[in-house]
Amino acid sequence: MTPLIFVTGGVVSSLGKGIAAASLASILEARGLKVTMMKLDPYINVDPGTMSPFQHGEVYVTDDGAETDLDLGHYERFVRTRLSRKNSVTTGRIYENVIRKERRGDYLGATVQVIPHITDEIRRCIDAATEGFDVALVEIGGTVGDIESLPFLEAIRQVRTERGASKALFMHLTLVPFIGAAGELKTKPTQHSVKELRSIGIQPDVLLCRSEQVIPDGERRKISLFTNVPERAVISVPDVDVLYKIPMGLHRQGLDEIVIDQLGLREKVGPADLHEWEDAVDATVHPDDAVTIAVVGKYVDHQDAYKSVGEALKHGGLRQRTKVTLKWLEAQDLEGSDMSALADVDGILVPGGFGDRGFEGKVLTSQYAREHGVPYFGICYGMQAAVVDYARHVAGLAGANSTENDRQTVHPVIGLITEWRTAAGEVEKRDEKSDLGGTMRLGLQEQRLKPGTLAHQLYGRDVVAERHRHRYEFNNRYRTQLEEAGLVISGKSMDDTLVEVVELPQQVHPWFLACQAHPEFLSTPREGHPLFIGFIAAARARKAARAG
Repeated sequence: MTPLIFVTGGVVSSLGKGIAAASLASILEARGLKVTMMKLDPYINVDPGTMSPFQHGEVYVTDDGAETDLDLGHYERFVRTRLSRKNSVTTGRIYENVIRKERRGDYLGATVQVIPHITDEIRRCIDAATEGFDVALVEIGGTVGDIESLPFLEAIRQVRTERGASKALFMHLTLVPFIGAAGELKTKPTQHSVKELRSIGIQPDVLLCRSEQVIPDGERRKISLFTNVPERAVISVPDVDVLYKIPMGLHRQGLDEIVIDQLGLREKVGPADLHEWEDAVDATVHPDDAVTIAVVGKYVDHQDAYKSVGEALKHGGLRQRTKVTLKWLEAQDLEGSDMSALADVDGILVPGGFGDRGFEGKVLTSQYAREHGVPYFGICYGMQAAVVDYARHVAGLAGANSTENDRQTVHPVIGLITEWRTAAGEVEKRDEKSDLGGTMRLGLQEQRLKPGTLAHQLYGRDVVAERHRHRYEFNNRYRTQLEEAGLVISGKSMDDTLVEVVELPQQVHPWFLACQAHPEFLSTPREGHPLFIGFIAAARARKAARAG
């Protein structure tokens, strides 16, 4: 049985359970353990694929095409294990599995109940996701006290009861607020949170106490006495200016030692090698350069919708000791504007999205970057906007558009595959309907790059693989026309049927590249990603040229 670390949260949400869990996982990995992570989410949606970015934030995509919670992005940025759909489980998926089994007769006519059937299914999913690893961290979404989290909490209580403390550890993240008017840290919320947890049969082994400042020893001792948690296991987790400092902070307080001792992992570990995290912090705190990148999207008031994009841009800067400042711009606000909001930036990125709101602003952004020599990086919808821009303003295809936004466009340069992949003489089917997400191209897929192009230069390989999440594609009927107008198709699917990357020749534009995939999902602070590193390098060159 894989030793398990269950991570719960209390007092309030958004304290950073995912970051805290991922930071501990990174330390354990740095000590030589094979680590995996898992998220149990209490919402009834089967997955977040159709949830509003305003409400839920980014939908993160794994190699096998699972649409998951954004916390899996934190996990993959902090540990090198590649996760899959097994690592993200919702209440909706649990109930869907149980109902399917009941309809199939697997329960032999028994009354299906939360205990044991729902909790058994939760435990089965935990076992399936964690088998074969030295240790696994399992984060329980939501906050202790929420009704919807109770089946998950009951399931992990059962696991601890059966396996014992040497195979299952409870780590609870709470808030220790600082009351400015009184000038005091208050431990009462943490005490009540642990009391709530203990009322359902779970005694935490470790407390991670979030606060605005370091928690003094006196308060830690008080928390220890009231919660029955050893003082050495009451860990202070203050706010930090650099996210990558957290692993070092937890390591200094001995959190990994507590885990290793309780779970009996001493024989498998060596000293913690955290030099990569130290290098990331040093590059962040002591940059040699700085650039400003405009991110033009439709959810910029809720930046979690572009979490991986923002992180990947910063990673691109880390690899060359460059501070990346993000200027978030609402695409819709640029429609009808003079585009002056883009005049002071060193590079422009247009991320993915769905729907017609703000699309014309993205097209105008592509046109501005193309005509003014500003480095442009289009991702998914940002690529489609660039294709529409080029078709309208360079290739002379007036009215060109995506059929996602205009079903009757005279030049559907972007469309569903079923709209343009038709037999000779067959009428195009632009009225085809499907469930949201039902026809998505999802997950890791290979593509072949054209030698001599910017994309090939950046990757340094003929074949690369990136994760996808989209429905609409570059319309192959316009390939020849757009190429003759100067657009370079530098990446295509392995069977040559789908356009993956477009760019402008470097003698025409210093750096203009757009890809259908989501390379941000494979960027990490320790390695970065070739496209983001190249984009930030181009932004640095533009800044230097303007200054000189």
